[in-house]
Amino acid sequence: MSGTTSIPVKINSKQVEFLIQQLSVLVVDDNAFMRSIVCNLLANIGVKKVAEASDGIAALEFIRQTPPDVIVLDWEMPLLNGPELVRIVRSPGVFPSPDIPIIMLTCRNSEQDIVLGLELGADDFISKPFDGTELLNAIDSRIKKAEMHHRELTPISPESNGQKPDYVYVDPIVSLTEY
Repeated sequence: MSGTTSIPVKINSKQVEFLIQQLSVLVVDDNAFMRSIVCNLLANIGVKKVAEASDGIAALEFIRQTPPDVIVLDWEMPLLNGPELVRIVRSPGVFPSPDIPIIMLTCRNSEQDIVLGLELGADDFISKPFDGTELLNAIDSRIKKAEMHHRELTPISPESNGQKPDYVYVDPIVSLTEY
């Protein structure tokens, strides 16, 4: 676009904190202890809305009723496993929210599994055992991508002597790990 400028906007730490607090995250894992670890990590970084599901069927039901902002998903689960859940969620026309960010968090760590998970539509892939900063960075990445995807053209002057107003791209992006 000619006549536009991209200006990254720095968000202060209070705004970052607010953004994290507004996230809703669904943790899907058949292992209750692992769900507890992930939920505690999310709480420690400030996420206030965390839900849990112990299998893919329960996760689908939850997502249909209350779509979360991010899904943290295990691979191997009974009834409906992680890859099958990703395939269903990523089906536009079949599923109401096909663009929900999905972070695979699994013991599967072969190159083939990682490629398959990403090809199916997972946004990130973290292998267990994992470090809390890996999960934070993956969530940070999803927030940045969502902010870039939803950025709007913002008028910088409503009238300019009868000419069209100038517009500027506003990128409200900041790394959560920088604060």
